[in-house]
Amino acid sequence: MKKLLLLIMSSLMIFSLTASSSNNTINSTVFPKQAAASVTDKDTASSAKTLEDKAANSKGKKILVAYFSHSGNTRRAAEQIHNLVGGDMHEIKTVTAYPTGYDESVEVAKKEKETNARPALSTKVNNMANYDVIFIGYPIWWHTAPMPIYTFLEAYDLSGKTVIPFCTSYSSDIAESMDAIKSLCPNATILEGLTANDANKIEPWLTRLNG
Repeated sequence: MKKLLLLIMSSLMIFSLTASSSNNTINSTVFPKQAAASVTDKDTASSAKTLEDKAANSKGKKILVAYFSHSGNTRRAAEQIHNLVGGDMHEIKTVTAYPTGYDESVEVAKKEKETNARPALSTKVNNMANYDVIFIGYPIWWHTAPMPIYTFLEAYDLSGKTVIPFCTSYSSDIAESMDAIKSLCPNATILEGLTANDANKIEPWLTRLNG
């Protein structure tokens, strides 16, 4: 009987040590992965996710998902990324709104690019220094990031941070904007970007980034 009790106690100790070792590995990743809440009540699930976000970010990297969206496509991609990695969200908005009509907005964007404009922003991240990883999302306008992205990235010191671009586009690839992002964040680590037109590609991309 004593031998049986000793065997059970030894098994429990091994299981406990293994679980503890597994939990500690998350700190070495680019950003912490999050487990889905195993509850059915909607309010409880929401509270559980909030707690998971806080716990993951306090143990690993503090994440910001910042995005500029005109039609809503980039916003949807940003929301999906946020749901998968947690952290905080920030919408980049301009003081002067872009026209809602396609042709009109295209002309404004073209003029801003030609004049190397820096549109004034109506939103600001007050605690940028606290973030380790910044996802930056935008539509591709005239084969690069929109000029509000230039305004946003130039407004902060991103030295030592990890910057992860993503975009939405009718035809262009994010590669067309990567030189601009690198020049705007010269002292940051820029990871592989994603053209996030296909929502099914977002999670595999995040998995690759997380190693």
